[in-house]
Amino acid sequence: LNEWQWYEDHNILLYPGETVVKIDKKRQLVYTDKGKEAPFDHLIIATGSTPFILPIPGADKEGVTGFRDISDCERMIKASDKYRHATVIGGGLLGLEAARGLLNLGMEVDVVELSDYLMEAQLDRTAGELLQEELERQGMQFHLNTQTVEVLGNERVTGVKFKNGNTIATDLVVMAVGIRPNVTLAQEAGLVVNRGIVVNDYMETSSANIYAVGECVEHNERTYGLVAPLYEQGQVLAKQICGMNHQGYKGSIVSTQLKVSGVDVFSAGVIKETPETKVMKVFDEWQKTYKKIVIHNGRLIGAVLYGDTKEGTKLFSYIKKQASVEDYL
Repeated sequence: LNEWQWYEDHNILLYPGETVVKIDKKRQLVYTDKGKEAPFDHLIIATGSTPFILPIPGADKEGVTGFRDISDCERMIKASDKYRHATVIGGGLLGLEAARGLLNLGMEVDVVELSDYLMEAQLDRTAGELLQEELERQGMQFHLNTQTVEVLGNERVTGVKFKNGNTIATDLVVMAVGIRPNVTLAQEAGLVVNRGIVVNDYMETSSANIYAVGECVEHNERTYGLVAPLYEQGQVLAKQICGMNHQGYKGSIVSTQLKVSGVDVFSAGVIKETPETKVMKVFDEWQKTYKKIVIHNGRLIGAVLYGDTKEGTKLFSYIKKQASVEDYL
């Protein structure tokens, strides 16, 4: 992320191209695949996550890729030079951004989604349907309420098969169905792991002086797939290791925006309605704008904006401090 000089200026010894393969908790040592041993007083595990590839027949065929790093993008660009049709599995934030990128490359794009509306984790049905309408106008085709059960073809993908028996022809399959925390190293070291490496409010694992942050961790039974929580966890952890007073990590309220041209979507906090919540909704069907604010005990806890997201930053700050409705109005 930085020039070499930056690491030297900050007394950081950086070993690029090396992988830690073992943690010795008792002797407080880590071992790398290049035979290096490094002692520690405090160890921070930040191993991140990998894209989840559906465990279905044919998932290992040529032409099937995740959407995570530069090599995935290069694979998609290369495929667009030779092939016409792409299928994206996953109608969430990442899947839709991948689909828009493939359209930009001149491919025909189908998006397959298990839920019955798009971005189900971040939007409600109204916003999801508005989004679908706009993306269909841009050229995407959608298969909602649809589960992929097989990737077809011999060595290279030629199609996908769905649980309902239908099939579609395709030359490229991009899986954007979530992430899996990288926990193997922690598991082998005997740390407590559920979905992620389990940490407390001080980012401590089950072993003294070993901490974890980012997409590899699980805090209060929750994992995060965005970068903002990592920064918040990092601030808490730095204060903890330096012996400073702090409130601990209380979990993150996250906001998301879809990076697709011509589409303005914003979501933050809790957007699902329950018997305990009240909502304010404004829906302009003509202008295709929609705003929903979720309130619990008189306080703002979540919001969805579609078509006009100018209020997003202001709403997010109110949601983070759980401001009262009166403050907003």
